[in-house]
Amino acid sequence: MTLTVAQLSESELLARIFPRLHAGSSMLLGPGDDSAIIAAADGRTVISIDTQVQDKDFRLLWPNGGTSSGFDVGWKAAAQNLSDINAMGAVATAMVVSLTLPGTTPVGWVEDFADGLSAAIVGLGAPQCSVAGGDLSGGSELVVTVAVTGSLDGLAPVLRSGAQAGDQIAVCGNMGFAAAGWALHESSILPSTHSPALATAAALFSRPEPPLSAGPVAARAGATAMMDISDGLLRDATRLAAASGVTLDLDGAVLRGVARALEDCAVVLDADPLTWVLTGGEDHGLLSTFPEGASLPDGFIRIGSVLSLDVAGLAVTIDGQNFKGASDGAVGWDHFAV
Repeated sequence: MTLTVAQLSESELLARIFPRLHAGSSMLLGPGDDSAIIAAADGRTVISIDTQVQDKDFRLLWPNGGTSSGFDVGWKAAAQNLSDINAMGAVATAMVVSLTLPGTTPVGWVEDFADGLSAAIVGLGAPQCSVAGGDLSGGSELVVTVAVTGSLDGLAPVLRSGAQAGDQIAVCGNMGFAAAGWALHESSILPSTHSPALATAAALFSRPEPPLSAGPVAARAGATAMMDISDGLLRDATRLAAASGVTLDLDGAVLRGVARALEDCAVVLDADPLTWVLTGGEDHGLLSTFPEGASLPDGFIRIGSVLSLDVAGLAVTIDGQNFKGASDGAVGWDHFAV
């Protein structure tokens, strides 16, 4: 018989969770008190928060018969929040987690969630980040909220608003794979029949791999603006362009080259791989700008140039031309879209 959270007290459930949570070097006082204490040697604290809601941001059961395990949800919750800290040029120091759980949730799912959270922190390269505690509550659906703090370690934060005309645009990390994985989960293609290419896309949707060391490296290399690509390249590029008051002109040939890595998936799913690259979110790569002529750090590729704001007010263009929906950010993921 499966043990559920309704069969345990809150203290008993926490006793199963706490030993699974990663403790990094920044934690001075961890779970168990009214608050945790985290070192902030820089004197400044970077902070971000994100929420995942069952059947909005993740599904436990997918149309193709696949599942999202507790480990997957924990990994993804950690990855997307760590990526936001990374995008400021900072290093994550601590994480707190709030879980809303239906009483029928298996205790094993919660334990797997804690394991996935800790595995992502270590596996993605942020072992200094501690899971410092959080909160538990009951509800009708699973809701996961994670807040992360970070340290700039003496660097200036890299904001969305710093791009200048003449800068080069660069990206680091995967692009389009999570979108391909989502399309695969929504399809009728059984997980047992996945080719290696399909299996990779499915895995990167469930467990994204943001380049967590790249943010501070980009900051030290002189990045003028930076943000996490969470809602699709075009939508997020529009946000960066608007914050900086510039136009981002993307190189179509380079992006088509990036999309070639997804061609096997696109053939099977009868889709356009370039659309995945342009509008697919949740890979959690970095969109950055650097001064013209600056050497790009390892892992970054140039995908365009920053222009003065176009007379037509276009925030994003591709090869100098408007891309439908790019000018107002009406492409990519929207949490409130029907």
